[in-house]
Amino acid sequence: MASPVVGLQTHIWNNNVKSMAMLALYPLLIIGIIWLCAFIVGGASNSGVMAPASAQSTHFANAIIFNYWPAILAGVAIWFMVAFFFHTKLVRKLAHSHPVTRKDEPEFYNLLENLSITAGIPMPHLEIIEAHARNAFASGIDQKSFTVTVTRGLMNSLTKDELEGVLAHELTHILNRDVRLLIITIIFTGMIGFAAQMVWSNIRYSFIYSRRSRDNGGGLLIMMALACTLWLGYVVTLFTRFAISRKREYMADAGAVQLTKNPEAMMRALMRIAGRDKIPGATDDIAMMCIENAKPFMGLFTTHPPIEKRIRALSDTTGAPLPQISLPPASHDERFGEGNGVRNPWLVRQRGSRKNM
Repeated sequence: MASPVVGLQTHIWNNNVKSMAMLALYPLLIIGIIWLCAFIVGGASNSGVMAPASAQSTHFANAIIFNYWPAILAGVAIWFMVAFFFHTKLVRKLAHSHPVTRKDEPEFYNLLENLSITAGIPMPHLEIIEAHARNAFASGIDQKSFTVTVTRGLMNSLTKDELEGVLAHELTHILNRDVRLLIITIIFTGMIGFAAQMVWSNIRYSFIYSRRSRDNGGGLLIMMALACTLWLGYVVTLFTRFAISRKREYMADAGAVQLTKNPEAMMRALMRIAGRDKIPGATDDIAMMCIENAKPFMGLFTTHPPIEKRIRALSDTTGAPLPQISLPPASHDERFGEGNGVRNPWLVRQRGSRKNM
């Protein structure tokens, strides 16, 4: 059972517990979704159309689960194992990143290597996204797959000590096992989302565009019910992500300060990132792993605490005053056209103060 978070060690313990709980929960959830789909098919096959709940459809659904549960669990295990071994390539494709070596980026590579030595962990792989956005994230499940990915815009916009703070933040996510927990949720959510998309594609092409199937109203209703059931299951799996405490970002910020001993640099980094975090073409799964995600998930739920609260939390806990940062020229700021449409409150505040001077 998870415990109240009172420090980094309890946060790590809670993440390990949640990882095990989700590994047990998702197969059960998938079996439940399959049962509902079988219930719908059983009810429709008894009457030719969608029927209300009945003993026959319940019996049919129970028989499906009883007879095929080993195959269902085997399919889930195969999916997880494939995703386990290939998730690095999947994340790279979704983020449009590419790996770099010491030869490619010697100063940046050495910075991450030195921080890894300080943290007492093997250096993770390093990747870069060629985009003007200012963001970074960590990914991976084990020491062989742990990766830190940053955008080119972040590298070009932050000073060395600010960049060090961001890298320390991502290393803390690795130390705290936040990344493993997120990757597990992405793997199983992707499984159910993929099944829902397959059913919906079948509806579109077999029933909407195919003349032979336009008159098959009963079949269309069955497919629509199956699609709705799968999408409902997909939404449920998405909500499990919000069981992952939003305190993970506060904990990673604190861990970054613990590694670098420089709270002011971490605060300045967050100030420069605010309002410029959206990575073009990146999915919601990638955005959720990033150091900042100003866009609400599915337009409804925030995945990260407000960046102003994170900065003030660092200031309050460390006693460091809020730093002042210099504004880039207007022409430079306008070139970052991939922003969220979210204004940076710290830069806006400084512009206002300058006008009053």
